[in-house]
Amino acid sequence: MPFRAEVRDWLAENLPVALCNRPTRIDPPELKPWHRKLYERGWIAPHWPKEHGGMGATLTQQIILFEEISRVGAPTPYPHGLNFIGPLIIDAGTPAQKARHLPPILTGDATWCQGYSESGAGSDLASLTTRAVLDGDAFVVNGHKMWTTNGHFADWMFALVRTDPAAQPKHAGITMLLIDLKSPGVTVKPIQTIRGDAEFAEELLVDVRVPRREHAGRAQRRLAGGEQAPRLRALHHRPSAQRRRAAQQGAPGGGADRRDARAGLSAAARRTRDRPPGILGLLPRHAASLQGHGKAPTSMAPVIKIVGGELGQRASELLVEAGGGYGAFADDLTVGNHVVNPAGEMFEMRRVTVGSGAVEIQRNIIAKRVLGLPS
Repeated sequence: MPFRAEVRDWLAENLPVALCNRPTRIDPPELKPWHRKLYERGWIAPHWPKEHGGMGATLTQQIILFEEISRVGAPTPYPHGLNFIGPLIIDAGTPAQKARHLPPILTGDATWCQGYSESGAGSDLASLTTRAVLDGDAFVVNGHKMWTTNGHFADWMFALVRTDPAAQPKHAGITMLLIDLKSPGVTVKPIQTIRGDAEFAEELLVDVRVPRREHAGRAQRRLAGGEQAPRLRALHHRPSAQRRRAAQQGAPGGGADRRDARAGLSAAARRTRDRPPGILGLLPRHAASLQGHGKAPTSMAPVIKIVGGELGQRASELLVEAGGGYGAFADDLTVGNHVVNPAGEMFEMRRVTVGSGAVEIQRNIIAKRVLGLPS
């Protein structure tokens, strides 16, 4: 049986309908049973090597799996363990770190978050101030992390910390630690977003002792070098299936202005669809092809980030316009067989061009590292 048909049949039999096309985010605890089903089927980590518990899938199989899950509006497991720290531990972690952390990432027993941003260091991570001082067999960490996705649900955080405040350039004094968020001295507080949910959290770290064995300096250097970027990000900076379906159908209302908005939505849907692929379908395929031949440029991840974020924002604005008098309310609307929240989607998409590195930073990366333009 072709792999796409196999995935489609399995989803039809095993995907809980209650999880499909949800207008709001699904918190990690509710998502864990679905994560477990994918794990038991062997599809939770298609990009991981088989020797580490993954599927060892080809890049084409990875794209097919993502497309089919997206097509039916199913949620994808949160990426911080599976797509961010997991591959880094596989590539650069110690044998003990692999044995300790990879199995619970696969099963879903451990939820991870990313501790990068701070109040004064977002896209400019070289300015971070969270300190880690080696004291015997442990690092003592003090600082404040913010805008941590699912931090209030996480068991572990992979965090960037400053070990040498005098280092030049500044990023040379930064390393990565794997922090157990149940450690004494850790306080986690959720942050309410513009959409009204609590997707993010902040973490106060006061004299937190992190065992030296949880130092992941080699993984941090691999990450800083951009070696993981195309593989980790290529398939994630794009509007959700629910947004694409809403764009295809538009929202209730009439009048010339809303007809123009619906025309814009239709064009946006063509650009974001999976099959036949639009712009955001072709970009990951191109990235996968280059990655498979070891030729993925540094610019690939920033380009997908910029195109996906800005296109998603425009689609969300058009959805509000198409909704007419309904569009300005952050309330659920039924459009065809789908529940959409036009204003809520617009609020959600405001974050996309800021999180994981603002698009302005991404353009600077392309300008300096790819085009060689002066600062």
